[in-house]
Amino acid sequence: MDDTDHKSILEARISAQMRRRSFLKGVGAAAVAGAGAGLLPGMAQAAQSGHIRIASLSHIDTLDPHFTGFLNAIQVINNIHNGLLKVTYDGEAVRFEPDLAEEWVLEDEKTHLFKLRDGVTFHDGTACDAEAVKFSLLRVKSGEPKSPHAWKLALLEEIEIVDPLTVRLKFSKPYAFLPVALTGSTGRAGTIVSPAAVQKYGANYGRNPVGTGPFKFVSWRENDSIELEANPDYFEPGMPKIAKATFLIMREASTAVAALMAGQIDGMSNCPLQLLPQVEAFPGAKVYGGIEGNYSFVGMNTRKGPFEDVNLRRAVAYAIDRQTVIKQAYFGRAQQAFTPISPPMTGFFDPNIASSGRGHYFDLDKAKAFRAKAANQGEVEAVYIMSERTAVSTRVAQTIVPMLAEIGIKAKLELMEPTAWVQRRNDRDFDMFDFEWVADLDPDETLYPEFRSDGSWNYPGWVNTNFDQLCAQAQGILDVKERSKLYNAAEDLLIDEAPIAMLTHMPIYKVFSTKVEGFNYIPADLINLHGMSLT
Repeated sequence: MDDTDHKSILEARISAQMRRRSFLKGVGAAAVAGAGAGLLPGMAQAAQSGHIRIASLSHIDTLDPHFTGFLNAIQVINNIHNGLLKVTYDGEAVRFEPDLAEEWVLEDEKTHLFKLRDGVTFHDGTACDAEAVKFSLLRVKSGEPKSPHAWKLALLEEIEIVDPLTVRLKFSKPYAFLPVALTGSTGRAGTIVSPAAVQKYGANYGRNPVGTGPFKFVSWRENDSIELEANPDYFEPGMPKIAKATFLIMREASTAVAALMAGQIDGMSNCPLQLLPQVEAFPGAKVYGGIEGNYSFVGMNTRKGPFEDVNLRRAVAYAIDRQTVIKQAYFGRAQQAFTPISPPMTGFFDPNIASSGRGHYFDLDKAKAFRAKAANQGEVEAVYIMSERTAVSTRVAQTIVPMLAEIGIKAKLELMEPTAWVQRRNDRDFDMFDFEWVADLDPDETLYPEFRSDGSWNYPGWVNTNFDQLCAQAQGILDVKERSKLYNAAEDLLIDEAPIAMLTHMPIYKVFSTKVEGFNYIPADLINLHGMSLT
């Protein structure tokens, strides 16, 4: 083993990306840092009390961490499961620290040794040991059905069980994204699930999740609520503090705000932008948030239908007036996105991108020039699927439709329930749709899984092997400047062939009652309940 501190290199690279922003409105920065302060080992387990109720306003598909792609699902999963690593934030920097792993040693730039906490059990009473870790990692890497997060472990060559509490992971090359991948929240590839529960429930594990986290799953009532209860055997001393937690599935944001003001709920997982002024004026609530690592876009089916034509896609990309979309759909709160890499990714995001000429932007003359090159010079009819997944989803589609008409595209809006919309999207049964990728901490997760030629999240079905190679090459490089060059080149291919039309980088706001204490804001849009309490 050499003397190079490989872990510090990885940690410094990730931490440098996340520049300090104003995350919390109405509370000082010291409160943010203080909220995340841990308890000393050996402190007595806290007596849980209180029942926190949080409105969940967006779609939750599954509570299986290895298969979800929805942020609201992650916010629940994060409290049921742990990862080998966890994301922490002290008000200055994002870090990746051991979680189920008690110790994380980088023996060389390709070999990671994890020593697990002794005595940790899953909620079903089975041991969380090296065998369970191996089971979970293999389930992601090569399990059936295939996990959409399998790409995160593609470089993993060997899992060696050193002893019951020690596992060694060997990779084919250095892997810059690994610290993110192995977290139990946004990463999901490193989330450890109960092998016994997976074997018991099979495909229904997502409705019966069993982890090691601070809260146990109790029930999921369709379109109503998800109930959790405290895990009294949680390994972190003094945690959790709350006895019960309920995520109330509420489709009407105004109903959630009214419930918050009436004291019927204690928080909202996401406050819709149109209601933010009302909430900010309410003295009984605190608002947390800002522009996150995310982007929204209009996706186009490149495999069939009118948008097989690259020039028609390019026409769409330059026909959209983003400032109008921001004003009408995002209530003036979003930021125009030129490419997928977002503002929080310091070292990768270009703050001068608006004047660089890179990316997608509104230029109707350019849009019409591309439209003139399209094979079909008549009126093009396109099916645009939409759903009230979020408070802005249908507003985005309705704002964009008249812009498409300017270039001879007649978009037919089809409104459907979120579950049906997800199925249509996954089956590639659309011409157009709009969507957003959120909670990204690294350019790799911003680009590679979404647009890799054979990726399960590549809903437009775009194929470009040069893009694949650029992203794969960047995964093995730790130097930010060198990685940035490769990701910019990959983005330029994406922008040119336009399987998507870029829209915005979005602000994400959470709201909690002033009676809630201990919420630790992490710039990955998480809700960590275990340190929270009610006064």
